[in-house]
Amino acid sequence: MCRFAAYSGPSDLISTLAISEPNSLRRQSLDASEGKTRTNGDGFGFGWFGNDGGCYSFRDSLPAWGDENFVSIAQSISAEVFFIHCRAATGTDTSRLNCHPFNVRNNLFMHNGQIGGYERIRRKIETLIPDDLYSGRRGSSDSEAIFLASLGRIEQLGVVRALESVLADIADVQRAANIRAPLRFSACWTEGATIWAFRWASDKKAPTLYFRESFNAVVLASEPTDDDRSRWTAVEHGQSICVTNGKIDRIETFNPSEKQN
Repeated sequence: MCRFAAYSGPSDLISTLAISEPNSLRRQSLDASEGKTRTNGDGFGFGWFGNDGGCYSFRDSLPAWGDENFVSIAQSISAEVFFIHCRAATGTDTSRLNCHPFNVRNNLFMHNGQIGGYERIRRKIETLIPDDLYSGRRGSSDSEAIFLASLGRIEQLGVVRALESVLADIADVQRAANIRAPLRFSACWTEGATIWAFRWASDKKAPTLYFRESFNAVVLASEPTDDDRSRWTAVEHGQSICVTNGKIDRIETFNPSEKQN
């Protein structure tokens, strides 16, 4: 699986979560304590929104602990909203194009989890992606496929319901192919103003997700980034969290089992 963190609040250096905190993303990439795999060395990525309102990202296929760009970029960029992701590949190529976060139309998305049996149903899954978005597909990962398929539905359904709809369709494809391997989904999405975070799995064994609230900032992470676990709240299975301007707006049910129209 993967490790990630998302931040919303007053402008802060990416390096705070990426490097400085005791259980930073760089440390988690080498020695994760709550992941399916201890190491997450199949690439990394940063996503952020600049002062000009533009959406930017940097991704590389080298491990976070072994790439000098990880340190130099993290120490150079401050933002009010940013994503950090360290990848552990689950069957698709270790390449820059498969690294997170994915960035399309000022939307950032990162994922920890997998579509069980993806190699058998990849063509079916990709038919869920609208043609105008499929032309922009750059990698081969199941995560990017989920993102692009959902992006095609957000205008009609909004982010939360779009993701529910796509995951429900994917589960239908798995059942039709007699795939019993689970669909697991822990993820974050932002368009710059709001961060949505999700935790769900078809077998109820979703990858871990936590949040930490301070006076004016919220951090979402696969596992706590500091040593004080009392500051962190575990996101329950089947929940989505909406964060705006460093505040949690709402926590609601996230249930792809109830198919959206």
